[in-house]
Amino acid sequence: MRLPLLFAARRALPCPWQFAAAALLACMPALAVGATGWTVLTADDAPAHAEFVRELQGGNDGGPRVEWVRVTPGVDVPAAAPEALAQADEDRVTAGVRTRSIRRSAPSTDAVTVAVGPAAARAALERPGQEPLLLAMLSRLDYEGLKPLPALRRSERPIGVLLREPAMGDQLALIDALLPGKRRLGLVVTGESEPVLRELQRVAQDWQLQVEYAPDARSLGAALRAVVPRSDALIVLPDLIGENQAATLAVLRAGAGAGLPVFGTNEGMVRSGGLAAAVSTPAQLARQARVMGGRLAGGNTAAPVVESATPASVRVNATVARGLNLRLPTEQDLAQRVAAPR
Repeated sequence: MRLPLLFAARRALPCPWQFAAAALLACMPALAVGATGWTVLTADDAPAHAEFVRELQGGNDGGPRVEWVRVTPGVDVPAAAPEALAQADEDRVTAGVRTRSIRRSAPSTDAVTVAVGPAAARAALERPGQEPLLLAMLSRLDYEGLKPLPALRRSERPIGVLLREPAMGDQLALIDALLPGKRRLGLVVTGESEPVLRELQRVAQDWQLQVEYAPDARSLGAALRAVVPRSDALIVLPDLIGENQAATLAVLRAGAGAGLPVFGTNEGMVRSGGLAAAVSTPAQLARQARVMGGRLAGGNTAAPVVESATPASVRVNATVARGLNLRLPTEQDLAQRVAAPR
């Protein structure tokens, strides 16, 4: 079913700069790298992506050289003019990020390409190459949207996927730490939530999941009215509802009206009125990416290796906790409980 604007906002057509990024990368036969060099590709100016790259560059004493290549957004470069694309790369890479000559080189077993964010990931997958490829800081929905690309269905190169959200098991561990004994967890999902919902169902064996579907924006209110009376708490998944501000606020209002805590998977959710979330910072993700990239460089894989963010940090909204008369441990203590073996 075609979703209305409320849920379909993140399915908008790609921006011109995304085509420019794909065109620039497609025209490069291979990016020359040193024997132990990592190439990090970004195609936007998101602060979280920049923090990720800086941490990746700054934490590699004795490790591989990390080279950052950025494409400035907002410039539509004709795909049919390779010389224009080469000049665009020379002119538009952000100051302070060293550019390299465009030349063919044999792939190195120690070379890794890291594509940060969905636009860079799509561009990297559409560029031929043999070197290991790590797609970092993707949401689960981002990854599901990339699955149809042929590069993810072939085994010609090792590919890893680092999701930006912690595993659903971490979220459940946090809820259990804050609401011991409460097992009725309510959520509203859309058809595109299935991959995340399956993960939640797999780890929620001793929970009572109260699930309602909202196939379109008009159904969200009715779904919330159905699920709230059956729940001890609500959770917003990293899906079309969780990534849409209006839909997220509707869930928060429903929880507040019923006196139910609402949990999410990102800091923005907590700032907006959720009780808590297990999250992973860009710096934590960069440290995980270094380990994951090293494994990819060390051997072949027949299918993409997908990892959730770990370890998780915890963010708590103290104002919401007081309103619910909850006395909570510190964020550090909660993070230790979330990271404990289960």
